[in-house]
Amino acid sequence: MNWGEVVKRYPEANFLQSPNYGKMNEILGDKVITEDFDSKGHALMIVRDAKRGRYLEIPCGPLLDWRDKEAAKGVFTKISEIAKQEKCAFVRVRPQLKRSAENIKLLTDLGLKKAPMHLAAEHTVMIDLTKPEDNLLASMRRQTRYEVRRASKLGIMVEKDNNETIFREFRKVQAETAKRQGFIPPNLKTLLAEKEAFGNNIVIYVAKTAEGGPIAYGMIIKDGEEGDYYEAASTPLNRKLPGAYALLWQAMKDLKTEGYKRFNLWGIAPAGQPNHRYAGVTTFKTGFGGEVVEYVPAHDLVISRTRYLADFTFETLRKKRRHL
Repeated sequence: MNWGEVVKRYPEANFLQSPNYGKMNEILGDKVITEDFDSKGHALMIVRDAKRGRYLEIPCGPLLDWRDKEAAKGVFTKISEIAKQEKCAFVRVRPQLKRSAENIKLLTDLGLKKAPMHLAAEHTVMIDLTKPEDNLLASMRRQTRYEVRRASKLGIMVEKDNNETIFREFRKVQAETAKRQGFIPPNLKTLLAEKEAFGNNIVIYVAKTAEGGPIAYGMIIKDGEEGDYYEAASTPLNRKLPGAYALLWQAMKDLKTEGYKRFNLWGIAPAGQPNHRYAGVTTFKTGFGGEVVEYVPAHDLVISRTRYLADFTFETLRKKRRHL
């Protein structure tokens, strides 16, 4: 199947299963395997050579009809064979399945176990862009709507581009943001690989003061029926000016105009976890309305129990250290 046929069959698909994402990983030196499983499902798989061990990663996949248990069993049998051929200790998946006892049972019945670390955004806000613009505004939290309107009154402008200069600028500002907020940003090599792979489907938005001073940055990736607010950065001006509000609202309007059906705000904290690394942005993102979505957590298919145990121990300790 080509990517258009995959999206038509599996509309929940996003950029992490797209050929563009595969190309990006190949640019960075990782092996990418794409399989259609005799039209029973689709998976873009990445062989990861981490210091702790080699494993097969399937982010936001595999894509298949989970109601067909026999087909799912056949898909995972093939995935297991591929992992063994690639000498992987385990396979890590995070399907596009909403979290429920029934869906988690689907995974455990296939022999998978809950992973010690997350894969892709398991908790997010999904905005329905098929709604009229007035409805999108009305769905926002009152304070969010106020900040969007205040940005307009203050003359805050939102620009967008995807040339190399803006990616380098974004990297510099994000590195400064990371120091203030305590997270690890992607390096410039990764950002430029994303730019090369996604082409016109990736863009950097910048909110600026009326005088042209940058306030907030946002990277939007578009693929399938979805736009994703994948990376962000800000200057100290964002503490007092509603630049990020103006940026997201403009991105929402642009994606709607371009025909995308949903906007994934990509990562919020789980309920009741105030120390989670996304806790600081959760109030901001949920203020834009939309549906809070919780996907099934990442699960692992163990190939080598001995090698997997070492990885499991390492990742469990790292998760505690990073408040994930």
